[in-house]
Amino acid sequence: MKLLSLILLAVLGFGLWVRLAPSDPARWHVSLMDSGNRDFAGAAIRTIPARPGDMARLDRIIRDTPRTTALAGSPEEGMITYVTRSRLWGFPDYTTVEARAGSIVIHGRLRFGSSDMGVNRARIEGWIAALAAAGA
Repeated sequence: MKLLSLILLAVLGFGLWVRLAPSDPARWHVSLMDSGNRDFAGAAIRTIPARPGDMARLDRIIRDTPRTTALAGSPEEGMITYVTRSRLWGFPDYTTVEARAGSIVIHGRLRFGSSDMGVNRARIEGWIAALAAAGA
């Protein structure tokens, strides 16, 4: 019974730590020196052509995503970083959207663990599809 209590306490402590760990904008709100379309074990990068107003449209789409908040930046600044938390544990994923000359670079990555099982890629591609539908 004592071991079970310790395990339960450890799981609850981990859950609290994941949800309450501070998100440092200096670490996460950074320009990516990469572009293109690449997938990693815990991240994804997509570069899309940008039309006037796409940053603001994409910002609205992303802010409408459940459990997503802005961490730093704004569409007017040309770069914004969002935090999207998983439903069960509240694991944070960070997505930075940056306007560049004629394009938008989107970089989604996890904070904890080593693989997101394609969650960031799927989320980004969903946002891109919603942006394309909004601009059609």
